[in-house]
Amino acid sequence: MRRVELFEIIRRDHRDGVSRRELSRRYRVHRRTVRQALASSVPPVRKSPERARPTLSAEVRVFIDKVLTADREAPRKQRHTAHRIWQRISDEMGVTAGESTVRRYVADRRRELGVGAQAFVPQHHPLGSESQADFYEADVVIAGEQVTAQIVANRLSASGAAFHQAYPRGTQAAFFDALTLSFVFFGGVPAKIRFDNLKAAVLRILRGGRRVEQDRFIAFRSHNGFESSFTTAGIQGAHEKGGVEGEVGRFRRRWLVPVPTFDSWEALNAYLADCCRKDLDRRIFGREQTVAVDLGDEQEHLSSTPVEAFEVGEVHQSRVDAKCRVTVRTNRYSVPARLVGRLVQVRVTPLRVEVSHEGQVVARHPRLHLRYGEELNIDHYLDVLVDRPGAFDGSEPLHQARERGTFSETHEHLFAQLCHRNGERKGSASMVDVLLLYRRYPRRLVDEAIKAAINLGAFDDRAVAVLCRHLADGQPPEPAPLDVGPLGRYARALPTLHDYDVLLSDVEVIHVQDD
Repeated sequence: MRRVELFEIIRRDHRDGVSRRELSRRYRVHRRTVRQALASSVPPVRKSPERARPTLSAEVRVFIDKVLTADREAPRKQRHTAHRIWQRISDEMGVTAGESTVRRYVADRRRELGVGAQAFVPQHHPLGSESQADFYEADVVIAGEQVTAQIVANRLSASGAAFHQAYPRGTQAAFFDALTLSFVFFGGVPAKIRFDNLKAAVLRILRGGRRVEQDRFIAFRSHNGFESSFTTAGIQGAHEKGGVEGEVGRFRRRWLVPVPTFDSWEALNAYLADCCRKDLDRRIFGREQTVAVDLGDEQEHLSSTPVEAFEVGEVHQSRVDAKCRVTVRTNRYSVPARLVGRLVQVRVTPLRVEVSHEGQVVARHPRLHLRYGEELNIDHYLDVLVDRPGAFDGSEPLHQARERGTFSETHEHLFAQLCHRNGERKGSASMVDVLLLYRRYPRRLVDEAIKAAINLGAFDDRAVAVLCRHLADGQPPEPAPLDVGPLGRYARALPTLHDYDVLLSDVEVIHVQDD
């Protein structure tokens, strides 16, 4: 029986005339308990005996202070726990001390040194006043390969609406691109955005907390019309933008567990955008309305997005080398051979590299993010290979086309037959002429013509060209009969082997009779 129930019974019996002595005897309690029950229906709090706390020696206290001070410079995940400190005191000093005593002293000293639990102040965020942006990492599978994606998150502090966009590398262009897309998603630009001291925005931190900002970041901020605010340098700064830090953890656990699989980066970002839209239907703890309703209220306080988009890509000039390539941050990309030695304009975006000459885009490539890589397009070298067909089979552009699958098994079969019939050099020249057809006809049409030529046994680049022309005109791929003029009188039907089959059957009968 609980004490509060015992007190209730004692008080009830006493009202019925039972004496205190009888209550003590009946319920086997001290008369002091009876007096407490009659005095109050709430049992008094039990008093703990006053005992002196065990203390640690001065030597042990000095050791613990040194450990806690050194932990301030150690990695966060390799700092001492109170249990580990207690183990070291026993192992290294040979001192026997109670673990609870060590734990109590460690907790007190951590609070005094400012490395223990911290206190925070709740913040008020008016509508449209602020958002918080940050990079974070998440593992995903892209085209069968597991990679670590760099994801930009931007969260409105008032409504809690957030936008996420992923990139192979955390570049400045990626950061600007994600922020621009987030403004479109929010329907406006907040008055201020809070960042940590990421390199995309901050060139260096000066004494006194002042910062030298990147020129392009200043231009981006000016173009979109928001103010920037930066957190304290170091791990302490993470607590100054807790909204986006909490959003990152929630979003990663909700939408990126287990590790998702996608065919491309575009598919991944389409998935993230869909997840952001679904999150608008959730309710943040302690709020009555959904995030979508709060975002609708906040949109009235956001600044409008600029009419002209900020050029997030980096644009610079590069000279085409003798191997038809331009160099972008140690990586090389091919351009048409006619531009060798020319100055071209290169635009580098988070996922693409575009090369232009005289205002016309002449080459587009997926951006490489490792060092000293090459992205070569076989089409850019065909004009050179027309005069040097011997360089075709062993070329790096052909090797990359084979790896990408653009030079397919069908192309390989045709190429092998051309070389078998005409020799390696003439066969390579014929294959180059076939690939040049992709400049005149759609890829699907040329692929169909190559398959038709193989089915007909017409292993010749001119036959493929004729079939392409027929397909382009809407005619069937089978070649029409040729008019041979007077030679037509020599036309004869193809012989059959039926008579020979009969002869063979007669021979078998004769052998049976001889036996």
